[in-house]
Amino acid sequence: MPRFLTLADVAEQLQISAAACYALVHSGELPAFQIGGRGQWRVDAAKFEQFIDDRHAAARAMLADHPTPAAKP
Repeated sequence: MPRFLTLADVAEQLQISAAACYALVHSGELPAFQIGGRGQWRVDAAKFEQFIDDRHAAARAMLADHPTPAAKP
């Protein structure tokens, strides 16, 4: 994986729309920076992996706080 990812790369990895990816950046949830004369966004691959790890941790915490009842046979 390259060190820096475009928002299109990130959107593809997460299987979300480009607009949803852009919203994650603008909300501050996904750290990114602009570079070049046209201000294209880039995401550091390590920060992207940390973002994914954080989302997994948040999901685990949510499930621990709100367990689902066991399925009945």
